Amino acid sequence: MESCNSFKYKVLFVCLGNICRSPAAQGAFQAIVDKNNAADRFYVDSAGTYGGHRGQLPDSRMRKAALARDYVLTHRSRPVEVTDFLDFDLVVAMDDSNYADLMHLAPSVEATRKIVKMADYLSSSEMTYIPDPYYSGADGFELVLDLLEDACANLYASFE
Repeated sequence: MESCNSFKYKVLFVCLGNICRSPAAQGAFQAIVDKNNAADRFYVDSAGTYGGHRGQLPDSRMRKAALARDYVLTHRSRPVEVTDFLDFDLVVAMDDSNYADLMHLAPSVEATRKIVKMADYLSSSEMTYIPDPYYSGADGFELVLDLLEDACANLYASFE
């Protein structure tokens, strides 16, 4: 893996276990970056506020739903580390609980300024968070991917 220090923008997506929403956001955002031939400008990663799934691939249901949209999710789950707040320019939380956890984990006031909510990038204000699809059916995974594609497109546009 390349050092993330060689990239202009470093974006970390964060959910609870790093097996559904954040790796899907990573995949959706990376696809936008690749489509725009901007891979040299971005380093994209994901992590979780809970480390119990460390080393696991994303949930098989999310991998299946993502693959139907041409996103191949191969990220291995990892917990958020204090160094992430130093290494990344933007730390993107999927919901309010993740946001609160990240605010507590941040090592400084300056680091808290890097934390944003994914829902803030949604085109519509109907949803105020990205719901966890873990306990839902296939429709839940599709909804999450729809929301992430919208938010990732707007997030990417914010860097332009």
